[in-house]
Amino acid sequence: MLRTIGFASLMSVITLTSLNATSATAEPLKVVASFSIIGDFAQNVGGDRIELTTLVGPDGDAHVYEPSPADAVKMSKADVVLVNGLQFEGFLQRLVEASATKASVVELTKGVEPIKMKEEHEHAAEAGGDHHHHGDLDPHAFQSIANARIYVKNVADAFCAADTAGCDAYKTNADAYTAKLDAAEAEVKAAVASIPEAKRTVITSHDAFGYFENAYGLTFLAPEGISTEAEASAADVAALISQVRGDKASAIFVENITNPRLVEQISAETGVKVGGTLYSDALSKADGPAATYIDMMKTNIATIKGAILGS
Repeated sequence: MLRTIGFASLMSVITLTSLNATSATAEPLKVVASFSIIGDFAQNVGGDRIELTTLVGPDGDAHVYEPSPADAVKMSKADVVLVNGLQFEGFLQRLVEASATKASVVELTKGVEPIKMKEEHEHAAEAGGDHHHHGDLDPHAFQSIANARIYVKNVADAFCAADTAGCDAYKTNADAYTAKLDAAEAEVKAAVASIPEAKRTVITSHDAFGYFENAYGLTFLAPEGISTEAEASAADVAALISQVRGDKASAIFVENITNPRLVEQISAETGVKVGGTLYSDALSKADGPAATYIDMMKTNIATIKGAILGS
């Protein structure tokens, strides 16, 4: 089981480097984030007080990521390691052990109310279709902005524990960023409200949008399970094609981290055009439309709305 160090006991494992971070000549707090979305949260809270390394970068798939020896070196030098938790990062336990890191490993989903993966995908995983095991919980909690606020608070708490001198700055940054999250969520809710309820069902590559669905009132169908390693069965694909032909799905989308082949097959067999790309488990590159978490959420709902309403 992944070793997670509580904030109260964190000071016992802070390295000399992080102790120096509280001195007058403060060195940056060395932070490792498991993937790009968490990296963005960390940067917004940490600002120039942290030195950030993100393991799985833009458009990268943390479900299938294989860490390198260089990643182990980065982990070994870290003061704080920020991860999603809920078994999202299949590579994490191996990397923690290989690096022998003394850093705190902070699961940012602490305090999130997890939801279960959809029943059809749970059965597929039990049958061996999903080799990247998440148990029965959906780990994509960041797809709800309300949950993102919890992630941000956990980041600030972790940084405060590791760098007490910077705590006020971290809290100020977290408060300012949370206000931006609030504004973004209001935009998402307004966009969903403008879509007729009968047209709020869409198809994506893998089942990454359960928290978005619960929070904002859209329905996402996916031929693949929670992990991109899961393979859709012929029956799953046939069922989705039937739903599209029955006008029960209004649009179909590819994801930035998955092979578009399956979605393109469904599109070709139903005549429904692919409505664009959604960003599920990773941000876009810096010059893309979803280079930050807030941009990702705004881009996704704008893409969905545009495909459904033709605008």
